[in-house]
Amino acid sequence: MKESDWISAEEAQLRLGVRAQTLYAYVSRGHVQVRAHPADARRSLYRATDVDELAVRNGRSRKLADVASAAIAWGEPVLSSAITTVRAGRFFYRGHDAVGLAEDRPLEAVARLLLGEDQPGADNMERTPPPDHVDLHHRLYQMLAGRAAASPPMLGSSDGMIAAEAALLLDLIADAAAGAVLPGPIHQRLANSWGADPHGATADLIRRMLILVADHELNASTFAARVTASTGASLAAAVLSGLSTLSGPRHGGMSAMARRFAAEAELHGARDAVHARLVEGRSLPGFGHPLYPQGDIRAKALLDGFELPASLAALRAAAKDLADVEPNIDFAMMAICLSCGMPAQAPFALFATARSAGWIAHAVEQNRTGKLIRPRARYVGPEPLIGSD
Repeated sequence: MKESDWISAEEAQLRLGVRAQTLYAYVSRGHVQVRAHPADARRSLYRATDVDELAVRNGRSRKLADVASAAIAWGEPVLSSAITTVRAGRFFYRGHDAVGLAEDRPLEAVARLLLGEDQPGADNMERTPPPDHVDLHHRLYQMLAGRAAASPPMLGSSDGMIAAEAALLLDLIADAAAGAVLPGPIHQRLANSWGADPHGATADLIRRMLILVADHELNASTFAARVTASTGASLAAAVLSGLSTLSGPRHGGMSAMARRFAAEAELHGARDAVHARLVEGRSLPGFGHPLYPQGDIRAKALLDGFELPASLAALRAAAKDLADVEPNIDFAMMAICLSCGMPAQAPFALFATARSAGWIAHAVEQNRTGKLIRPRARYVGPEPLIGSD
């Protein structure tokens, strides 16, 4: 490629009419090639032909089918919900600022808020011990699969039955995450199971993380849970669908990827680790979020009151300096869990436990609509042979 085919970030942003964060998102998704500036390692150059082609695609008028297809990935809203919304860089649970709720609420209270009405607690309901397996994923899957196989469908169940199942199911998920039936609020149970003081600072950080990831609008796992609920399936089956989707590296596995990135930075130096990924066109796990161009408010809420270890602070600074991206929730959870000596699976355990509250709320809301979610596929295969011999 000729040198003239490479342009600065400022020129690329101008041609696309986007901010730096959006340009980086295009790079991370493979839409625009990037390389290091030959005269300044702190800067990057972007392939002009990629930028121009993307500008044409973005400006081209689209058919209805194209609009619908684009809506699947960070596009326009595709269904109605009264549970969570992201507005002006903040997010709200039924109109309540989620960051404010994280100041003092336990997950149980927020789970009831997400459901939208007063729900019975599960204190007097029998909690069977979680599956006896050392691996967190096995315990969660076994518990939910067994419950899904035995539970009645939501279709035809009374509101009271569904509400009671919702409260008990969240407790059973927390028990599976902890590996035992323990007393107290969920954040204290998890702290206790990981060897931390249930009433100490680590337990409070666990509580805050649980609240901040309890729901996040129509993400991939929540959509999966709603699709399952739309068939009239049991609440446990809907949550199992959410968990299965969360297990993917691009969703619930992002904190683990951020941890590996942090290990790269500690081994090679933060700036070199960030620069190497940018030059190779690879993403920076734990940084940037399409819904928060100015920075993930969830991560900010957690990190503002937490002193990062030097190596992680250096990685945060390098990502900001070289790529103009801020930490997201995956980085924040990884950093806190790692610094507080929690198990390697702690971020996923927290995410799965907390997000179950959101899956339950969305599944119940979808069930109440009485509508089946059934999108159409836009066929792009060989032309069907109609009427041939």
